Amino acid sequence: MAGMASSCGLVGLLSPIFLTTCLTGSDNWEKTSIYPTQTKYFIETINQTMLIFMVEDRLLRLPESLRPLLQQPLGRLFSSFSEVVEHLRKIKPARLVTVGDTVTSSFLHAGIKPDVAIVDLKAMRSPIDEKTRSLIDSFSGSVVRVKNPAATITPELWAAIKAAKPPVKIVVEGEEDLATIPAVISSPDGAVVVYGQPRAGLVLVEVDEKKRQEMRDILSKFVG
Repeated sequence: MAGMASSCGLVGLLSPIFLTTCLTGSDNWEKTSIYPTQTKYFIETINQTMLIFMVEDRLLRLPESLRPLLQQPLGRLFSSFSEVVEHLRKIKPARLVTVGDTVTSSFLHAGIKPDVAIVDLKAMRSPIDEKTRSLIDSFSGSVVRVKNPAATITPELWAAIKAAKPPVKIVVEGEEDLATIPAVISSPDGAVVVYGQPRAGLVLVEVDEKKRQEMRDILSKFVG
């Protein structure tokens, strides 16, 4: 068995059959007790780790086929800002991440400072007004500037979100519309990501492993 395991190399990471053989010395994976519990867990963990490792280092493009899905709320939809604030007071999130200029400025106007604010100085693809700009400029904390073209997630946006040390404002040259996905994946359990849903309200995403996995599943369908 030791010789077999030592010869498996990376091949053992690719399938239940090979991984079970590497771990148990048996190629009868259907009857080996380690499958489907530990083996399934190892494979899922490896796949998730490899996915994030791969996507963080490449430009990802949103395929047209995913647009209808991402036009739907990725979390709980609230019709008003006051409802969001009331809910946040109840759940007391570990971290507040805001995506979008209007959402970020609304929190700042209410005296609530996001831990991480991701903005692109635009609202509905038009330059923000002076009042909104003034509120965003009032954010005190470190500022990170990144480039991220529309309908993409760039490695530098990923890196900025992943490395964010609150309080931090990430200013995007381009668009931040897809930043919610890496923000959820990179945030700790108990964090909240809030973004605007055009002509509908605000979406609040409560982060846990299940929600991170939803975002990974979406991300796996991007082109890159």
